[in-house]
Amino acid sequence: MENKLNLLIDKLALTHSLTLSEYEYLIENRTQESADRLRELAVSARREVYGNSVYIRGLIEISNICKNDCIYCGIRCSNKDCERYRLTKEDILSCCDEGYALGFRTFVMQGGEDPHFDDDLLCDIVSSIKQKYPDCAVTLSMGERSRESYERLFAAGADRYLLRHETADAEHYSKLHPSNMSFLNRMRCLRDLKDIGFQTGCGFMVGSPYQTYAHIAKDLKFIEEFKPQMCGIGPFIPHKATPFASFAAGTVELTCYLLSIIRLIHPTILLPATTALGSIEEGGREKGILSGANVVMPNLSPMDNRKKYELYNNKLYSSAESAQAKAELEERIKNIGYEVVCHRGDAK
Repeated sequence: MENKLNLLIDKLALTHSLTLSEYEYLIENRTQESADRLRELAVSARREVYGNSVYIRGLIEISNICKNDCIYCGIRCSNKDCERYRLTKEDILSCCDEGYALGFRTFVMQGGEDPHFDDDLLCDIVSSIKQKYPDCAVTLSMGERSRESYERLFAAGADRYLLRHETADAEHYSKLHPSNMSFLNRMRCLRDLKDIGFQTGCGFMVGSPYQTYAHIAKDLKFIEEFKPQMCGIGPFIPHKATPFASFAAGTVELTCYLLSIIRLIHPTILLPATTALGSIEEGGREKGILSGANVVMPNLSPMDNRKKYELYNNKLYSSAESAQAKAELEERIKNIGYEVVCHRGDAK
């Protein structure tokens, strides 16, 4: 078995591609030895492209109001215990001002699918940020929208768009989402984003309810064929106010194993060590970086709102001021042999 695993890992490193059955075998039969070999090759591949740089993005969680009722999500519209908020344009620009002064050159606006942020408002916010800080990249993570909406946001100056596909299997998708949400529409959105010219990010939860190794193999094949510039994966963590409250969380171990695989599929990909990794285990983000990730996204949101954007239980958030939190993160990254860099950090 170990020999077959090594052959598959070598094939992946050389060709950046495996068959569905090979991906499934590599996951299902993983060992400590295969994890170590994948990690070593992934770190080498990342160093060839990015050296020891870890890109830092300023995350601004602009609203926890959402029209959707995704079964896994703590800000789903049916959660009556969620304390809702939305930031104003002035709030968002203030976050950018603070972040720019600290050296951030990418701002990531993330939120629930809040109808308040229509195209006119969101385009106005994006263009205002770009006018004030033309050397910065603006990333949006605002869910499913029409092609026309995406085109307007791109024209307004948005550079990147993150939209997790959640799963590349239609039946599995239906188990994670309400019936009014469509796997086909999620895939349409991703294709539109890439076609329009966004640097596009997809991703999925590791260990989500009903997920099998065959599902993960399909996710990896989708990532291989779609060729996103970014990919965000993190362990599933249940939220107490959802139907999945009693489901087991995903693991840092499998998430890091998959980070290494994704790095070998696309050596130039921008791969975050997500907040979920740090939430589920102390030092989880560092483990992600040591497995091939090269992006971290500390929170620039107003202090009063950070805890309210609770997608899952015990979400990691810093009560420190942004300057202190950035300094602490830089020190943690330095302690594992990497360097936080603040420029735009586009995919290569």
